[in-house]
Amino acid sequence: MSSHTDRHGFRLSDLIPESLQSGLQRTVIHIIFVTIAIVAVIVVQADLLGKIPTAFSLGSLGGSTQVTPPTSASPLVIASIATPATSTELSRQTDSHTNIPTRPRTDIITYVVEGGDSFTGIAAKFNLTLETLVFSNPYLNDDVHSLRPNQRLLIAPVNGVIRYVQKADSLDSLAKFYKVDVDAIVNWPGNKTDLSTLKPNEPVVSKMAENSLLMIPGGTRGIVGRPVVNIPKQARFVVSDAGPGQCTGGYSGGAVGSGTFAWPVSTRSLSGNNYTSVHLAVDLAAALGQAIFAADSGVVTFAGWSNWGYGNMVVLDHGNGWQTLYAHLSQWNVGCGQSVLKGNIVGLGGSTGNSTGPHLHFEMNINGTRPNPFAYLPQ
Repeated sequence: MSSHTDRHGFRLSDLIPESLQSGLQRTVIHIIFVTIAIVAVIVVQADLLGKIPTAFSLGSLGGSTQVTPPTSASPLVIASIATPATSTELSRQTDSHTNIPTRPRTDIITYVVEGGDSFTGIAAKFNLTLETLVFSNPYLNDDVHSLRPNQRLLIAPVNGVIRYVQKADSLDSLAKFYKVDVDAIVNWPGNKTDLSTLKPNEPVVSKMAENSLLMIPGGTRGIVGRPVVNIPKQARFVVSDAGPGQCTGGYSGGAVGSGTFAWPVSTRSLSGNNYTSVHLAVDLAAALGQAIFAADSGVVTFAGWSNWGYGNMVVLDHGNGWQTLYAHLSQWNVGCGQSVLKGNIVGLGGSTGNSTGPHLHFEMNINGTRPNPFAYLPQ
């Protein structure tokens, strides 16, 4: 232990006998270690209890240690540890995937017909009406039975009409004929040519080449289909374009229908075109060679090949204003003037004529109009 010397050369150790100095040093060192231990305990307790004593003092290294503990008026408080709330909800992560919306199509595209296609199926594939598909392909002459594999069809982007521009066309005449506003034609983004500067009666060919394609969204028109032709059993009546299967007529008597109808096929489902304004019949599922039945009793007035695109066809006159027609048969099993009862086989399923796959084209005629067969077949 080093001795303290004041400025006059006097040392504090001179007052202590040398025999006591070594014991005193050990005592002081002991006091220092005890004091450090006490301070450490106080600090740890204060840290754990969240409360540091208001005051403590240490004497000189050679003196006593004085600690001032917390007063009884300030009780120690141990903070409670909050228990996390439990939840039954699942934790979900944010989906960072970005959905990019698909832009609607505005251009006209081409579709190549495949085997088994129907106008109804093609129209549904592109979310269009059957009328839009037929009206946009004028070479079909509104005949849905003119469909052939490998045909190229124009597919409109929206319901309406695709028009081949003609010399006499004006915005006003087109809008009037297709029952739309002029602005619908002018503002359609798929019509690349700027028609906004055209006067209503000015020829469109002043802006577009003749036979250019012009989209008329929302456009519609009347049907240019074949007329409904009755082939009566009583009178001798020949339809010039009906085909070699037409009977000469002049039949008296024979079976008469009840006015209630049965399904002409055992498979009661649609397969192809449904009943629409351009298809006044239904295409029913019928496999190649499947039996086709008479929907009601009657007399055969057509049995054989049809020039209407129906291929092999049978027509029954039911003697009460009703006629039924069965088309695209692989063969017919009845002959002209024959009486047929409801449920008799009139032919076999096929795909003759304008057809892309086996099915039965079933048509009903009541006094010159063709209603929807589904309204008369049992449910």
